[in-house]
Amino acid sequence: QVQLVESGGGLVQAGGSLRLSCAASGSIFSINSMDWYRQAPGKQRELVADNGYSTNYADSVKGRFTISRDNAKNTVYLQMNSLKPEDTAVYYCNAVVQQHYLGGYSRYWGQGTQVTVSS
Repeated sequence: QVQLVESGGGLVQAGGSLRLSCAASGSIFSINSMDWYRQAPGKQRELVADNGYSTNYADSVKGRFTISRDNAKNTVYLQMNSLKPEDTAVYYCNAVVQQHYLGGYSRYWGQGTQVTVSS
């Protein structure tokens, strides 16, 4: 089994910063990519930042969010600066994991962590 455990969510004032963490554990041979999504109330889940073969950001967060990865810890981070109320959402970690060197990749989701930005 592969599990993604997220942490770092919470309440922050507009203009503040927050860092999210997502650690992958279980049967892991390699991780192809670890990405961040978010879903605001009444909206579709959207890709915020990905860090696989290349690093990409949603236009709404460019210049404010930074995704990074610690391969030794199988952990991905999302540093969020200059937060806005519209950043309020449940943030989900997503990872594409290979459990065996001869096996294929499977996609896993974290449980989500709430980020609330007050005005």
